[in-house]
Amino acid sequence: MLIADDLDKLLKILPDFVRQPLEQHNDREFLIEVVMDLGRRPEARFPNGPEYLSSIIISWHDLDFSIKKIGHFSGDNRAGIESTLHRISSIRNRKGNIVGLTCRVGRAVFGTISIIRDLLEKGNSILLLGKPGVGKTTAIREIVRVLADEMEKRVVIIDTSNEIAGDGDIPHPAIGRARRMQVTRPEFQHQVMIEAVENHMPEVIIIDEISTELEALAARTIAERGVQLVGTAHGNYLESLIKNPILSDLIGGIQYVTLGDDEAKRRGSQKSILERKTLPAFQIAIEIHERYSWIVHEQVDKVVDQILQGSILFLQRRKFNSDGSISIECESFCSKEFMNYNNHIDSSLKMGLKTKKYMNPIKVFNSLNDSLVKKSDKSNSKFLSQINLNNNRDISLDNDLIILYVYGINIKHIESIIYSLNFSIVLTMDLIKADIILTLKSYIKNNSKIRQIAKAKKITIYTIHSATINNITRAFKQMFSLYHISRLNLNYLLKNKSILEINALLEVKLAIEKIIIIKKESVELLPQFSNIRKLQYDLINFYNFKSSSFAGENQRKIIIYPR
Repeated sequence: MLIADDLDKLLKILPDFVRQPLEQHNDREFLIEVVMDLGRRPEARFPNGPEYLSSIIISWHDLDFSIKKIGHFSGDNRAGIESTLHRISSIRNRKGNIVGLTCRVGRAVFGTISIIRDLLEKGNSILLLGKPGVGKTTAIREIVRVLADEMEKRVVIIDTSNEIAGDGDIPHPAIGRARRMQVTRPEFQHQVMIEAVENHMPEVIIIDEISTELEALAARTIAERGVQLVGTAHGNYLESLIKNPILSDLIGGIQYVTLGDDEAKRRGSQKSILERKTLPAFQIAIEIHERYSWIVHEQVDKVVDQILQGSILFLQRRKFNSDGSISIECESFCSKEFMNYNNHIDSSLKMGLKTKKYMNPIKVFNSLNDSLVKKSDKSNSKFLSQINLNNNRDISLDNDLIILYVYGINIKHIESIIYSLNFSIVLTMDLIKADIILTLKSYIKNNSKIRQIAKAKKITIYTIHSATINNITRAFKQMFSLYHISRLNLNYLLKNKSILEINALLEVKLAIEKIIIIKKESVELLPQFSNIRKLQYDLINFYNFKSSSFAGENQRKIIIYPR
C-alpha cells in the first residue's frame, strides 16, 4: 500500500519541544494524533498506545503559537492545514477561549479498497460503520478516488469539515477527479446534500459522518432518486445503528407491529413484535473493527430482519493478510439485542448458547443469496446448520437432512436448540416443502387446513404437549429415527449380501417396523454367527434402538428392546 501523509506540514505548526521528539520518533509513520491541553504535558497517540513527548507543560503561549499557524476554526471547532488532509480540533472553555488542541494526522492510503472492490462495482450504496479513529475517513477517501478515476463516475463529495478533500479551496489530489462541495456550517450539511443532487447531476454522493436526523432523511431522499451513496456513521455494530433512533432510518428503521392470532401462532412469537419499517437507504453495510479486518453485510434489509428476529446469522469477515492477499472467512453470529422483544427463550436455553458478540469462525460458506448453508467439512458429518428456505427456489438436499415446518412454537427457540445440539434439520417457512410438521397438540386440533395439506402431501405431523427444551429435543430424536426408517434404501442394504445375510437383515427390519415400533414389544432374533450378528447390530444402531445378545442353544442371538 502507498501512503501519503504530509506529516512535516503538521509538525511545523507544533512548538519545538513537541515537534522535535516526533521528528526523531521511530514510529512517526504510525502517528494517529497529537494532543495539547493547557497545563498538561504534550501527548502523542499511536496504535499501540499514548506516550508523552516532553516534560514541559503546555502554556497559553504554546497554544497561541499553533493557533496562529492554523487559521480559522469553523462552527464545529475544526480547522485544517492548506493542501493537506490533517484535521485540528479545538476544546474551548466557557468564555470561548481555546484550551486544548487535537491534531489528527490525515493520510491518503492507496490500495486499501481492493478488499471491497467487487462491492463498489455493483453500484449499491455503502455505509461504513466504526468507532472514531478506526480508519473510516481514510477508507472513504480511497473509495472516492477509485469511483472517480478508475470507474469514471461523476462523484461529488459533501465535505463538511474539509476532512475528505483537505483544507483550502483546491481539493487534495487523493480524491482524484471527484468534485468537492464545502459546507459553511455543519447544520447545513443536509441542504448541501440535496443541492448536490439537484444542481450537479452526480452518479455518486459521498457523505462523511452522517449524524443528524435531517442528514439521515436527506440520505434517504437521495437514495430514492437513484443516486449511489457512500457514507460513514459512528457505531461499532449494525445493531447499535438499529437502536439509534436518529440514524436507524439509514437501514430501514424499526417499528412495533401487532400480529393477528394466526400469524403469531405460525411464527411462534408474541403478538407485538419489532419489524423493519421500509427499505434501507444503504444496501451494503461494512463494520470496521480493525484497520485490516472488516465485517461485510451484503444485503442490509435481510440482515436487519434477521437481527430483529434474533436469528443466527452467517457473516463475511474480509481480511488483509501480511503477504498482501485478501481472505474471506465466514463467522456465525447470534444477536441477543432484540430477543427480549420478539421471543420468549427459556433461561436454561440462554445459558446453553454462546454469548460472544461474534462466535468463532466455522468451516461453512454462506451468502444471504443462497438458499442453503452447505457443509464444507465432510469429515464431520454431524455438523449441519439450519436456515430458512426461500419459497421461490428449488433445492436438493442430502438424505440425512429433515426439512421441518414449525407451527405455534417459537421459531427462535427451535433454531437455538438445533444450533446448540447440531441436529440435521433445515427449517422452512413453506409448508409444502416440509418433510415433517412440528406443532403443539392443542394447536393442530383447531387447524383443519394444515391437517388437510399434510394429508394431501403425505407430510408427517409430530405433536408435543408443551414447548419445553426436553420435549422438543425428544421429539427431534424420535423424528430422526422414524425418518431414517422411512428413507432406508433396502436395495442398497442387501447389495452383495449372501442369502443368510439377507434373511438376517430382513428379520431385523421386519421385527423393528412391525413389532417394536407398533406394538412396543421386545423381539428375540434367531441365533446367528458372529459375522452376521455384526450386520444386525449395525442395522439396529441405524434404527437407534438398544439391543443385547445372549447365548442360545448353538450360537448367540440378539434381543431388541423398544424405547
